Amino acid sequence: MWHRLSNKKNYLPNLLLLLFFILPVFAYAQVITPADSLKEDSLRVKALKAKASIENTNQQYDFGDLLSNVFNPKKKADTLHRRSGITIVPNIAANPTIGAQIGIKAVAGKKLGNDPKTLLSIAATSASITSKGIIYFYLNHNIFTPGNRWNLQGNMVVAKTVAPDYGLGIGQAANGGTAPQNLLADAAHKVYAIHSYYYNIREKVYKEVAEGLFVGAGLSFEIRRNITNKDTTNNATPSSVYNNEHGFPQDHYAADGFLFNIAYTTRDNPNRAYKGIYFDAGIRVNQTWIGSTKNSVQVTTDLRKYVSLSDVSPETVLAFWNWGSYLVTGNVPYLELPGTAKDGSSRSGRGYTSQYFKGTQFNDTEVEFRFPILKNKFISGVTFASMQTANDEHGTKLFQVFQPGYGAGLRVLFNKATRTNLALDYAFGKYGNKGFFLNLNESF
Repeated sequence: MWHRLSNKKNYLPNLLLLLFFILPVFAYAQVITPADSLKEDSLRVKALKAKASIENTNQQYDFGDLLSNVFNPKKKADTLHRRSGITIVPNIAANPTIGAQIGIKAVAGKKLGNDPKTLLSIAATSASITSKGIIYFYLNHNIFTPGNRWNLQGNMVVAKTVAPDYGLGIGQAANGGTAPQNLLADAAHKVYAIHSYYYNIREKVYKEVAEGLFVGAGLSFEIRRNITNKDTTNNATPSSVYNNEHGFPQDHYAADGFLFNIAYTTRDNPNRAYKGIYFDAGIRVNQTWIGSTKNSVQVTTDLRKYVSLSDVSPETVLAFWNWGSYLVTGNVPYLELPGTAKDGSSRSGRGYTSQYFKGTQFNDTEVEFRFPILKNKFISGVTFASMQTANDEHGTKLFQVFQPGYGAGLRVLFNKATRTNLALDYAFGKYGNKGFFLNLNESF
């Protein structure tokens, strides 16, 4: 059925867009107007009291409370003790891209200053090694100064990577193309392993110009060295075909550029939002005079919307996400092309390995329903679906073909002070793709 939908009228993407606008109206349309003002005031007071009670983190139960119960069984877990905003956990993960992973990860969250409007600042770091030979270290931050006057976003990555390569495009074969073009399209989805050393330093500085509205600029340096692949000199792999066609060296490259962004946010928490929206649009300009192998201009968009479906249980949320990246001019290195899980948090397109689909133009739309399972909010559940689309170099246009992904998962509340969740998802895609995905915090 998915195949028929993706190759005929693409009903599911249109349905997702329709739900995006209709469901918020539906959610609020269920509120019945009281018959008189006295009753209305009474109901409003009761609702506010119930909401305040439910959102009180002291009535929630997280992993820290569990440890307290284990090591101090006589101590009541639900106390007024202020919980630390730092979460340190073993970085145990598994998904089709990296295999099995072991390491350590720390996530921190804190509001700076005393202004109640200041958004939560978060930072994270991790060091890990995987069963596929990947060694990865990163440090990132998203900091809001008091009153949200400035927002600093950045990251640093040092890694030894193994990237699976399934070719270019959205899964459509090249019709009547040359042998190299057919290999680059690779409708058979044969996988090739690309080994490399990867370094990334990125920093953006935003200034608030109106409430929730930020403009910013920055720099990003993405460098790969010692790229090795099977027979990269004779068009034997998709990446070698692409590099030969676009004039990139086979064993190294740099994508260094300037970043210009505008962002708007009303979401109440970046780790797990109950309500609000987030939007970021940016232009990336790679330039050879600052070290980039090729010049290029890309436009990126990131739109997220969160609708809480219950005042009594605000964690019941319908969440929407659309992420896209579009090449305007120039050439982008093969491993930096936008595609599956190439968003900033590497979470898009669950059900497929990273860059399973990719192109110079790429868009991913996702919807997720989040709901508490236990009354104390320690365990929650999610269901989700996604649709990816991309162009290729043999005639397939963006939004012409869509590939679906879907799944469900559980959430374990790790730190109620920052709404940090342990996310356990199992997802399915086409062409036999499926896998278990384990991370901290929501995918979006």
